[in-house]
Amino acid sequence: MDAIVKNFPASSQTQARPTQQEAEEAVRVLLRWAGDDPMREGLLDTPKRVATAYMELFGGYEQSPEEVLGRTFEEVSGYDDIVLVRDIPFHSHCEHHMLPIIGKAHVAYLPNGRVLGLSKIARVVDIFARRLQTQENMTAQIANVIQDVLKPRGVAVMLEAKHMCMEMRGVEKQGSDTLTTTFTGEFKGNAADQARFLSLIRGR
Repeated sequence: MDAIVKNFPASSQTQARPTQQEAEEAVRVLLRWAGDDPMREGLLDTPKRVATAYMELFGGYEQSPEEVLGRTFEEVSGYDDIVLVRDIPFHSHCEHHMLPIIGKAHVAYLPNGRVLGLSKIARVVDIFARRLQTQENMTAQIANVIQDVLKPRGVAVMLEAKHMCMEMRGVEKQGSDTLTTTFTGEFKGNAADQARFLSLIRGR
């Protein structure tokens, strides 16, 4: 529960979480509002399925990225160059329309005597992805938590994603990608390191 309180906005910390039954009834209301009949055979189990799916899709609220990053390794034989994990796939949902964001993350850091298990970086991306997000916010969250917990010399993060709120509704423009970057520490003020990070991502 502590992790939930830490990661929710302050304004929501005092709000009681709805029950499973309340969530299912909310889905029935939306089905009726959309013009369908939640009592017809094909939709009878839909509210339960949607509520269960939401628990998985938004499970990041119940996980702590700080805990995931807690274990590090110091036996690095003096290695102090860029550590990059690229092409980490993720699925998120925009906080404005609750439609999917589908993309990949590239995360790098400059070690300062300690390194992370590589799977930890992918898990941190997944935790923040499984929340209602803007791409800009998610990019900064990933960089900041790695900087705060690992305390490397710098962190670089790039997200590339397609937004279904742009492709399925509104302007309905398919095929466009949105790119966001965040740099901390030595990456922030060093154009050469930023260029090397981008070059390593593109050097597939």
